[in-house]
Amino acid sequence: MLSFFLTFILMFIFWFSLSGQTAPMFLILGVVSCLLVAYWSHDLLIGKMSKGPNLRRIILLVKYFPWLAWEVVLANWHLIYLILHPKMPIDPSIVRFKHTLKTDASITLLANSITLTPGTITIDVNRHEYIVHAVSRETAEGLLSGSMQAKIYEIEDGVRR
Repeated sequence: MLSFFLTFILMFIFWFSLSGQTAPMFLILGVVSCLLVAYWSHDLLIGKMSKGPNLRRIILLVKYFPWLAWEVVLANWHLIYLILHPKMPIDPSIVRFKHTLKTDASITLLANSITLTPGTITIDVNRHEYIVHAVSRETAEGLLSGSMQAKIYEIEDGVRR
């Protein structure tokens, strides 16, 4: 029940910060939609809690999103360079790499983070491997460096402690 309540609160805060709607009808619709989504997914975001929320995981998630936003900005600049370069030095490739993530939430977070980053699209994911399209060699090398996976593994590890 606690994970449901925390998920609802987080989703409603997120919804309200994006919508900014204060009309009663919109607030009611926001509450209802957040309640439904929290009901269906509370065990994904917060996890099964026997001792309360994992504060370390929440802190690491809060730190991860600004880092991801910065990676998106850098990837945008790289794409601008590729597009404006007279020879347009794109070198598209399909990259396969293994991962060590255990939870569905972590695997999904990495797949979505890769797709959110300009120049990469997650094509397929399974329990052991990602298949990603990368627009350039530099983008592919960035995927293979594993920095994004390491950050998500750290968040996941905070859950398992």
